[in-house]
Amino acid sequence: MEREDLGALLARAARRIFEAERPLLDAHGVTMWAYAALSLLARGSAPTQLALAEAMGYDKSRLIKILDDLEAEGLITRRPDATDRRAKVVDLTAEGRAKLAAVQADIRAMEAEVLAELSTRERETLLAVLPRLA
Repeated sequence: MEREDLGALLARAARRIFEAERPLLDAHGVTMWAYAALSLLARGSAPTQLALAEAMGYDKSRLIKILDDLEAEGLITRRPDATDRRAKVVDLTAEGRAKLAAVQADIRAMEAEVLAELSTRERETLLAVLPRLA
């Protein structure tokens, strides 16, 4: 029998992870998109709102609401960019880093449970090749 298409397999695997992740995010009061924003900011990948929207693959006008909520919770700050006053620089606060760390700890524990079905070698291989595919 022929194997399933890669897209179908990845979609099912992603859906399984998302479904396991959703209650963890809910327990921390964080949406998936807010978590994505916090994660990218922690990596220093997106210094401005526009860069953040692009890195997330998210509409820049819809991102404003997410950032408003994160700022209201004290998880981020926004300030005008010194080189382009129209742009806003987004920074993670200490509270934002703490929230992200707590969420990530729960997500990593869930991932360990899901990946426990694989051998150590399979887990290492999967985690090594997925970033290249992504």
